[in-house]
Amino acid sequence: MNAPRTNGSRPTGGRVPRLAVWKFASCDGCQLTLLDCEDELLTVAGRVEVAHFLEASSIRGAGPYDLSLVEGSITTPDDLERIRHVRRVSRNLVTIGACATAGGIQALRDFADVREFASVVYARPGYVAALERSTPISAHVPVDFELRGCPIDRRQLLEVIGAFLAGRRPDVPAHSVCVECKLRGAACVVVAHGTPCLGPVTQAGCGALCPAFGRGCYGCFGPAESPNAAALNARLRELGMSTPELVRVYRTFNAASEPFRRAAEEAGA
Repeated sequence: MNAPRTNGSRPTGGRVPRLAVWKFASCDGCQLTLLDCEDELLTVAGRVEVAHFLEASSIRGAGPYDLSLVEGSITTPDDLERIRHVRRVSRNLVTIGACATAGGIQALRDFADVREFASVVYARPGYVAALERSTPISAHVPVDFELRGCPIDRRQLLEVIGAFLAGRRPDVPAHSVCVECKLRGAACVVVAHGTPCLGPVTQAGCGALCPAFGRGCYGCFGPAESPNAAALNARLRELGMSTPELVRVYRTFNAASEPFRRAAEEAGA
């Protein structure tokens, strides 16, 4: 589901809504999507007070905030304390991107021993404070809406911001990338070329970017609503994919999302 909960609340009394943007363990790509909105960003800035957005300004406006956009996963004890604070001071909290909604690339450590990794990478691993797993924001605090993608889609981000400003539920599709291929008039790469593709089980949002250029979908936007991964796995095996390859295609941007985690486990069983 895209939205664990939503209260659709907005500020009253005619005051300007206050927006905050937060970073946890991530690459900053989803925050940059907001900055890349260009002309639309001016419209957003004209309707809200950007009170806290360190990617764009050193100003640290204190809460409360009407809308907080949160990028990144929870990977350290400090992260846990900070996300609880963000939740306390936010009327609405929206997670943006694969890291915040599904643990991100860093969740690949969930399938191994993070302490072993630290001992190999760091000269003094005892100084590294890391949790055993990289987890999405919703694993720790209530979330009002989850916006998928690695990175998120600019149009969907603007829709979510506009929806919360208007006090309504965001209109973000839950269907698969295959629908976007049809809308775009792109040939199915599986049928036409025998190219492995996660489009049938991946949520729409990218505009079928990779299939439109003859490449299979990589699953950047996470699992679509009610994905039939078992049927897709059978077809991918017919195309020649081995068990390790099948497991690997699900363990990328959204490895910790339950449908993709389960699909990888079933493929490797």
